[in-house]
Amino acid sequence: MSTRPDNIVMPKPTKVAVVQHNAGTDVEQNLSTLETLSQQAASEGAGLITWAEAFAYLGRHDGKKEILEPLPEGGPILQRCQNLARILGCDLLLGGFHEAMPDDPDRCYNTSVYLTAQGEIAAMYRKIHLFDVSIPDGPQLMESRQTAPGDKAVCVQSPIGTLGLTVCYDVRFPALYQRLVQMGAVALTVPSAFTATTGAAHWHALLRARAIESQSYVIAPAQHGAHSANRASFGHSIIIDPWGDVIAELPEGDGYAMADVDPQRVIDIRSQVPSLANQRPFT
Repeated sequence: MSTRPDNIVMPKPTKVAVVQHNAGTDVEQNLSTLETLSQQAASEGAGLITWAEAFAYLGRHDGKKEILEPLPEGGPILQRCQNLARILGCDLLLGGFHEAMPDDPDRCYNTSVYLTAQGEIAAMYRKIHLFDVSIPDGPQLMESRQTAPGDKAVCVQSPIGTLGLTVCYDVRFPALYQRLVQMGAVALTVPSAFTATTGAAHWHALLRARAIESQSYVIAPAQHGAHSANRASFGHSIIIDPWGDVIAELPEGDGYAMADVDPQRVIDIRSQVPSLANQRPFT
């Protein structure tokens, strides 16, 4: 894994793209779609391109087990993504990588992998909060049956400054985002395959709340549409600024949304409303 110096200069405004697609069980088709969309975003000047959770495969766990890859060594999926980052010449967030677990072939990690423009792994974050829900007339999912949780908050140096990494269901747990801001984050990624039911009710509210309380950009690439008879994702890939304003969004369909992310705006907002500085201990 590569490292980057802590004493970097103030980042400049950078175009960030949130790529949206509808993954199924065909890995080749999923990756080909993402490559095409990412090439288009890079041609429009994106310096950071972000992909959704479960970007390479979304289907039954038995099929997923066939494509698990160890990290940081990787395999054909990681190598293909690394090559793409090099070709595009921009950083690439693999929102939800199916990472093999050592000594347990039946389980995996749900891992957000940050690649530099040189194709090197700069950071890996294993999803901490797993989606175990049973909603009447809605999703019945138990992610923890096949997926192990991570236990570490992770930030990475990016073209837009310090970037905090999270995945999907994490968005319901504000303490994680507070920790990432304490670690220096000025932007937070939330790659997702948010269900259509919960997304319609909570997606925008949760993401805007995390942006406002963290006074940080929120960057949330998402899956969209039906994946099977029993699973559909909400879409609405989105970028939100530290004031809570939506500055880019793609409601439906394959494609991408893009916006300029300016670290100076984070500084300005935190100066105007110093809520982070005003936090006090309590019992």
